[in-house]
Amino acid sequence: MKTPFFLILAVAAAFASPAQAADPRTIAMTGHGETRAAPDMAQVTAGVSTMAPTAAQALAANSSRMKTVFAALEKLGVAEKDIQTANFFVSPQYSNGDNNGSRRLTGYQVNNDVTVRLQGTAKLGGALDALVAAGANQINGVSFSIQNNAPLLEKARIEAIADARARAETYAKAAGVSLGAILSISEGGSEAAPRPVYRMAAMAAETRIAPGEQSVAADVTVVWEIH
Repeated sequence: MKTPFFLILAVAAAFASPAQAADPRTIAMTGHGETRAAPDMAQVTAGVSTMAPTAAQALAANSSRMKTVFAALEKLGVAEKDIQTANFFVSPQYSNGDNNGSRRLTGYQVNNDVTVRLQGTAKLGGALDALVAAGANQINGVSFSIQNNAPLLEKARIEAIADARARAETYAKAAGVSLGAILSISEGGSEAAPRPVYRMAAMAAETRIAPGEQSVAADVTVVWEIH
């Protein structure tokens, strides 16, 4: 007579070692670390928008003004590698329509935007003034960053691990257990980039820029064995 399959499983479970029969008790805790520093790079997206009766006229007017913009950037000492076309389009423009609902072509619009990266933040105010004076009629965004954030991220990670351990020790003490070996560590991090605050001053005075600070953060989840 054949031995029933469920009986074989029951006998195998009975002879299994305690480590195989049950998983270790664990506690998982998250930790957060954050360091802050002043940014050392700035980036601005600026460009020229022109309109004319024909696409060729709009493009010619745009190209002429963009040459002046590029000349201003060159005068500021911005390297070619730090200038990149971000947006370019030619689009027809129509009237809102008459009583019959028909729309009439009124001309063409050309938009040409470039993203400019500045080494350092001190020149940003002057760069904005120079761009506007050169004919840029669109300033679409200003952002800041840190060229080398590795040391800041390392500090944030250390703080995150310490934060997770402090939380775990608090819970372990309250539960009447103690922390054992670390079983796993997983990470998820982010770098916050606060919006700059800037005020457009009169052209005779440089635009004031407040770069603030960058926040480099690290978040970890640590799993301990508990006894």
